[in-house]
Amino acid sequence: MRAEAFSLVVFLIMLVELADSLNRGNFPVDFLFGTASSSYQYEGAAKEGGRGPSIWDTFTHRHPDRIRDRSSGDLAVDSYHRYKEDIGIMKDIGFDAYRFSISWSRVLPGGNLRGGINREGITYYSNLIDELLSNGLQPFVTLFHWDLPQALEDEYGGFLSPNIVKDFADYAELCYREFGDRVKHWITLNEPVTYTTQGYAYGLFAPGRCSKWLPFNCSAGDSSTEPYLVTHHQILAHAAAVKVYRDKYQISQKGQIGITLNSPWVMPLSQSKANINAASRALSFLYDRFMEPLNSGSYPVEMVNNTGERLPKFSKEQSLMVKGSFDFMGLNYYTSSYAVNAPCTRENQTIFTDACVSLTTTRDGAQIGPKAASDWLYIYPRGIQDLLLYTKEKFNNPVIYITENGVDELNDNTKSLEDNMRVDYISNHLSYVHSAIQNGVNVKGYFVWSLLDNFEWADGYTVRFGIVYVDYKDGLGRYPKKSAEWFQKFLH
Repeated sequence: MRAEAFSLVVFLIMLVELADSLNRGNFPVDFLFGTASSSYQYEGAAKEGGRGPSIWDTFTHRHPDRIRDRSSGDLAVDSYHRYKEDIGIMKDIGFDAYRFSISWSRVLPGGNLRGGINREGITYYSNLIDELLSNGLQPFVTLFHWDLPQALEDEYGGFLSPNIVKDFADYAELCYREFGDRVKHWITLNEPVTYTTQGYAYGLFAPGRCSKWLPFNCSAGDSSTEPYLVTHHQILAHAAAVKVYRDKYQISQKGQIGITLNSPWVMPLSQSKANINAASRALSFLYDRFMEPLNSGSYPVEMVNNTGERLPKFSKEQSLMVKGSFDFMGLNYYTSSYAVNAPCTRENQTIFTDACVSLTTTRDGAQIGPKAASDWLYIYPRGIQDLLLYTKEKFNNPVIYITENGVDELNDNTKSLEDNMRVDYISNHLSYVHSAIQNGVNVKGYFVWSLLDNFEWADGYTVRFGIVYVDYKDGLGRYPKKSAEWFQKFLH
């Protein structure tokens, strides 16, 4: 056996041994372990408590064919009524923190201050935060997890319009004012690249816009221009919300604010120069499109070169506002891919044709890792370390929280709590997070996705991401899976 191969085998054996012995004590004393959710996927109570409709309400009811089981989040897992029970489960497992999102249209049914504040919605979130704190859990609050008020979509096209920047900043300020005395970690946007590509390039998520040549034959949209407009306005809305917090609330409330981004780790299919460059471009279009503006105030060079006039430009004032507009980065990691250099095309342009790259999960006939229930999720634990090291080296080692990491199984309508694949997934990924910390990455916390099985967007309830089983057939009862028991042992 060659020396390099022998070293790799030894490393893998050590990693397996670490995963088997890993516990809370392997991580820094102040490292946070938590779980994550989002309002549309969890709350339900779609027409209760003064909540206004969101674009996901409209999308699931107008296009039920785009949801695998034709379902919606009207009821979801009813955490609106059962949040105390769910917090009790978190406390029993031993989590330190809970990441949840506020439903924008539950506090501002009309989307902006002109439409009036819904005090019943404010009270709901205030009670939720108080319940978390009284049970020893820190709230990590996401302001926007894709459920834009339908009123703003109707009024000016939501994130297609620069009007969204002020309305989002006003909404954020309302939340700081009402909850900031108790919330010390704010996240402005969740996975803006997913919201952009799935909602405006491919039409798979709300608001379901895309070019007519795509599979859904969308009635409206332009997949070659709208994703870049939406990206631009998301970045500006984020930066405006951060500016309000820093100017008016941060000193007195003593909190931190950031944004949650997501990306697969992308590797070249081969070591050819063309494929190495393709992997770099893929990361530029998926991850650096947000990280680079936040770090330097401008878009990645690869994006600028490949999109021309379709990519908006920051003014000098905007660039200064965007640069450095975070105290920490949230990072969601699930899977990895190989990149292959592909021809650039001026027809049917989307994010990957602009990047001149195609992604695959197979090399030399072998998959990158085991396939989970979702078509896009192949298990490659080392990717979380590689993405963390990439972020450290390219973007000045920011403070990072892993705000989502998890795996799903198919909902086969049987009550199975033996989720051994998930136990392996979590323990292996935590081993690589630990390794990244040992290599100097500034990771401060890990949030597993998700506490409960829930509404999984276009997959509806056909897959299960929870460490706690939800019985959809019998009153939404909650039953801890083996992964929840693993976490309880790990944390205690």
